[in-house]
Amino acid sequence: MKFTNLEEGMFTYVTLFSSAGVGCFGLKELGFECVATAELIEKRINIQKINNKCKYESGYISGDLTTDETHKRLYSEISYFKKIEKIKDIDLIVATPPCQGMSVANHKKKEELGRNSLVVESLKIVKDQKPRFFIFENVSAFLKSICTDADGVDKPIKEAINANLSGDYLIESKIINLKNYGANSSRTRTLVIGVRRDQQGITPLDLFPEYRTERTLKDVIGHLPSLNEMGEFSKSDIYHSFRPYKEDMYPWIKATPYGKSAFDNKDDRLKPHKIINGQIVVNQSKNGDKYQRQLWDKVAPCIHTRSDCLPSQNTVHPVDNRVFSIRELMLMMSIPDTFKWVSPELLPSNNADYTEKYAFRKNNEMNIRQCIGEAVPTAIFSAIGKNILKSDKKKLKKSQIESIIKTNNLSDIANLCHFIEQNWREYSQQDMYKICELSNAERLNTAAYYTDREICFSAISPLPDIKSDTIHILEPSVGAGNFLLQIIKKYQGKNLIIDCVDINDGSIKICKLLADKYISDKNVTINYYHSDFLLWNTNKKYDIVIGNPPYMKVDKVLLPKYRLGMRNQKTSNIFSFFIERCCDYANYVSLIIPKSLLNAPEYKETRDLLEELTLIHINDYNEKAFDVKIETISITLQTKKTKKENNVSIYSYLNKEFINIDKKYLIHSHFNSWLLYRNEWFDEVFNTLEFGKFKVFRDRQITKKHTDNTGIYRVIKSRNIGHGEVINIENYDSYIDNINDFAVKKYLNSDVILVPNLTYNPRATRLPKNSIADGSAAILYSNDEIKDDYISYFSSDEFNKFYRIARNYGTRSMNIDSVSVNYFGVKK
Repeated sequence: MKFTNLEEGMFTYVTLFSSAGVGCFGLKELGFECVATAELIEKRINIQKINNKCKYESGYISGDLTTDETHKRLYSEISYFKKIEKIKDIDLIVATPPCQGMSVANHKKKEELGRNSLVVESLKIVKDQKPRFFIFENVSAFLKSICTDADGVDKPIKEAINANLSGDYLIESKIINLKNYGANSSRTRTLVIGVRRDQQGITPLDLFPEYRTERTLKDVIGHLPSLNEMGEFSKSDIYHSFRPYKEDMYPWIKATPYGKSAFDNKDDRLKPHKIINGQIVVNQSKNGDKYQRQLWDKVAPCIHTRSDCLPSQNTVHPVDNRVFSIRELMLMMSIPDTFKWVSPELLPSNNADYTEKYAFRKNNEMNIRQCIGEAVPTAIFSAIGKNILKSDKKKLKKSQIESIIKTNNLSDIANLCHFIEQNWREYSQQDMYKICELSNAERLNTAAYYTDREICFSAISPLPDIKSDTIHILEPSVGAGNFLLQIIKKYQGKNLIIDCVDINDGSIKICKLLADKYISDKNVTINYYHSDFLLWNTNKKYDIVIGNPPYMKVDKVLLPKYRLGMRNQKTSNIFSFFIERCCDYANYVSLIIPKSLLNAPEYKETRDLLEELTLIHINDYNEKAFDVKIETISITLQTKKTKKENNVSIYSYLNKEFINIDKKYLIHSHFNSWLLYRNEWFDEVFNTLEFGKFKVFRDRQITKKHTDNTGIYRVIKSRNIGHGEVINIENYDSYIDNINDFAVKKYLNSDVILVPNLTYNPRATRLPKNSIADGSAAILYSNDEIKDDYISYFSSDEFNKFYRIARNYGTRSMNIDSVSVNYFGVKK
């Protein structure tokens, strides 16, 4: 079920650690309705009240979010709001927990663990309330900092976020300088955005603010009048003023050259100093940016909580001999003029006498400046809010898309191109890409299946930050270009050079047309190549290869060409060749591929190759990635050969769990397969079992045309196999008269075990007399005696659980072969 409150005409949000509400004021201006806001310091809550943030007075919660009492008040208010307003969900939770202990500006970190663990309170609330979206904002070191999670274990905050929320949310984090995303000052921060997994077609990357060129300090505040007299107020704006400072500091500041620090003054008398025993003692400058006069043609500096103080960081005006005024700071932090710091009746008029204005400033300035210094620039949350509203539109159903394709005959490339030209603004990007991908008449021949936006995101998200200003990207089977919008948003602000390759000329034409319509970023260059990627010649080296290669057997004519130079000479499935070629071309690779890679014997050489590299992340989609019945995974890796073992993160779409596992632990050598879900319980059972007892045979000859409703020999099928018994099924059981031409004949009346070949629930029985098995059942045979205990164990709950883990919770890629037969261990 898709939950939304848009039908009720309301978009709701909750803010945690909200200070004065500067950041989320951008949401209020968009029409978002605040359900509740929680902040420890009451005078900051009072500023939120002045701005009428909450709909109900009870929504203002001043209290410590580490206490049960404050949590209860918050939950009670949310429940009350839902009941009164008759809504199902909270749409958005915003959390900006205090950053002490993580900030490089904080030299005292004695309470680092305690403070950093405040984020866990946010995790608890998001996990409990399950809003449709969440936003966390903090300093750049946020995700790497250690917190004490709800389970009592100290771990990096990123790991805690994934452990608690990845089951329900798509999550993306970025360390960005907000100067390029709506703020007017330099402010490097971590943004974490989560989208609940039932919000079809919306990914966190869709919600991040758009990149823009930074504005200079002159552009932002250059229009404001100079303030030359000590403690002067602007005649037209009481907030454009500065607090008087010590007169003996004035010569230091006056002498400070443009763009320099007072410490750069040549004369020690003009440097910040003290007089001790009649001698000048120059002050220490630890941070290198104290008493620093700013530059008009540069971006405004990061605003700190002590912006009132000349010795603080980057506080001196470019030409005036003072610190920045509150109005200037508001402009740098994109805080609108409509934001109120005090009740209108307490704000002196611009015509009030100096004494009244001076008293007002003295009583309020420090609180205002501190609130600004710890705030999220208003434009940031406003930009995210706009993207939420834009993305939160109903998408076309599959039946509607199929109708559009049929009605307009879009399988014809000329018609499809015309349709795009006429309708690209009418439909959402996602719908248009889906229409184009599903219109491809050749897609069944080339195994080109539509990759949903969420699945594209899940494969792209684990890719790391790339420090280079220019990033080279390859999409080797581009189709209509479903991955392009997400990869561009992932690395926006960088110069991207993207090479798109596809074997289908029509796909290249459509991809280019869509990119021309939807990609306007001037930093992006796209090159198109109509070619068979596996036969494509290039000398380029890429930073990233991303995509969803085709999965299909190669015909005998092309197979020798594709295999040329490949490590895996045993397979004829094209995706394996794509993996090898992509690993040759790029530093990082992220591909969506069949789940059978994890254990099928024909991909052993491919696994061997990947085991030499650095694995980063695996998504186990099970059957949830595509409309077709195939199990898939995505694998993200660095092609740098690893000398030491590395940690691999795994997300299971079936179990809705996020796992971290050591690579050596994952690539378990005994089974010659990868075990994504291996754990302590599995290891304990493993140590009680003896393996290598059985070999396997499966019939490849008997088909329905060979069988009848009666006959001499009964043909046992998978559904006939029960727990230690053969089950009779009316209108299903089949028989055969002549088995002389079938290889399975040699097991007639042998002491062997039958198990279902494709099954989620293993079970076993002996092969009955005068019976054979078709290919839906596997025959386990052994040189040793087949004991009843073996059959009982293969039907037990313990083996069922063990087998599921050994088979990576597969539901379809379950062939019992020369590898998987080794999973059938017997008790020692």
